[in-house]
Amino acid sequence: MAKGDVVVLFSKLVPDPVRAGGYIPITRSFVVVDIYQSGMYTYDSALAFIPLKIAQEIYELDGMVSRVEVRVEDPGKADEVRMRILSKLGFEFLPRTWMELHGNLFSAMALERKVTFIVEALIVLVAAFNITSMLIMLVMEKVKDIGILKAMGAKNRSIARIFTLQGVVIGICGAALGTGLGLGLCEVLQRWVHIPVPYTDVYPFSTLPIVVDWTVVGLINLAVLIICWLATLYPAKQASKLSPAEALRYE
Repeated sequence: MAKGDVVVLFSKLVPDPVRAGGYIPITRSFVVVDIYQSGMYTYDSALAFIPLKIAQEIYELDGMVSRVEVRVEDPGKADEVRMRILSKLGFEFLPRTWMELHGNLFSAMALERKVTFIVEALIVLVAAFNITSMLIMLVMEKVKDIGILKAMGAKNRSIARIFTLQGVVIGICGAALGTGLGLGLCEVLQRWVHIPVPYTDVYPFSTLPIVVDWTVVGLINLAVLIICWLATLYPAKQASKLSPAEALRYE
């Protein structure tokens, strides 16, 4: 379909004046003046705009409308606006939010986010175990150095702090690198690379939407740092418990 094409609209059936007992549809012809793209397959594939007066004539609404759509500045306050409309118009009207209209889709997306969170949590836990293993091996390699530091008067807390700080620094570097790569990839996908969605008849968009939620980014980085800190506790404790005599016995 392109600009200038003629579209024939078939509306409700009316009695056929020629054939007894028959019905014929009411038809109106329209010329396509422009084509819009909202980015949502559900609307782009099945929605057309015609003059309001002509639509009222076709459906015999006599100056009335069957539905009114209201756009709010903050989509998150749709329920609040819905209740305000309901209180003004009364219960003979049925206001519905965009979340209610696409409830199944958003439920599926919420489930996908939960599964994604679980997978990411498992990845972080594996990374935490790797940090723990690395620090334990480092403690074993640095037994002599730990013994020398303790012989020179270093306290257990100071020894533990060294390995804890090393693990936290590893966590900070990893979180910074991962966040930078992730945000950079999101920027590339937003500006230049648009991934098509295979099931456009299911999802209300034709390309994969990329939205950066800074709250989630902050919470993930905080969780990574906490988990990395917890991963350092055991090897740091083992390092602080080493006896100088035992550490230097075979040196």
